[in-house]
Amino acid sequence: MSKIKIDIWSDIRCPFCYLGKRRFEAAWKQFHNKENVEVEWHSFELDPYLVTQPGRSVYDHLAEQKGMTLEQSVQAHQQVVQQAKMLGLEFNFDKGIVANSFNAHRLAHFAKKYHLQHDMEERLFKAYFTDGLNIADISTLVILGKEAGLPETEMDELFSSDNYNDNVRMDEAYARELRITGVVPFFLFNEKILRYWCTGSRNISAGLD
Repeated sequence: MSKIKIDIWSDIRCPFCYLGKRRFEAAWKQFHNKENVEVEWHSFELDPYLVTQPGRSVYDHLAEQKGMTLEQSVQAHQQVVQQAKMLGLEFNFDKGIVANSFNAHRLAHFAKKYHLQHDMEERLFKAYFTDGLNIADISTLVILGKEAGLPETEMDELFSSDNYNDNVRMDEAYARELRITGVVPFFLFNEKILRYWCTGSRNISAGLD
C-alpha cells in the first residue's frame, strides 16, 4: 500500500482542534496500515495579534470578541465542555488563560527534529485546555517541552532566538493559499482537502481508506 500523508493545520488555542485531534486519533487506531501513515502538524493562529492577558477570563474575552453577553459566552464554553467529555477530554475554562500561541507553535516545529511533534501538540493542548497554563510563557513552554522529551538546552537556545519563526509563518502562508481562513482543524489527505473533521471519526476514516 502506498504512503498516506496527512497534513493538519490547527491552533493550540482552538478547542475544536483538540476535539478534532481526538476524532482523528480514533480513526487512526482503527486503520489497519498505521505504519503507512505520515502525519505532519502545521501552524495556524486564529488571532496572531492576540495580547496575552493572564488575569482575564476566557469567558469575558470571547464575549467581547463575538459581541455576546457574558452569560452567552459561558453557555457556549459549557457546550464545548460537554463535547470534550464525550471524547474523554477534560476542559477547564474556569482557569483558562487568554494567551498568544505563536511561541507554542514554534516549539511544536522544533519538536519535529526529535520526531515528537505529535506528543508536543498533545501536551500543549492539555496544558491550555485542561491544566489552565499560560502557553505564551517561555518558562512554561520549556517545562512542557521537557515533559515531551525535548532537551532543555536546545529549547533555551530556541527561545533566545527567532528560530522557527519562519516555519510558523510559512505554514500560515500556505494556509492562505489553501483558503484556510478561520475554520480549523483543516486536513489534507495526500494533498486532497478533507473538511469533514467536525462530524466525527467516520469521515476521517474515509480519508484513510
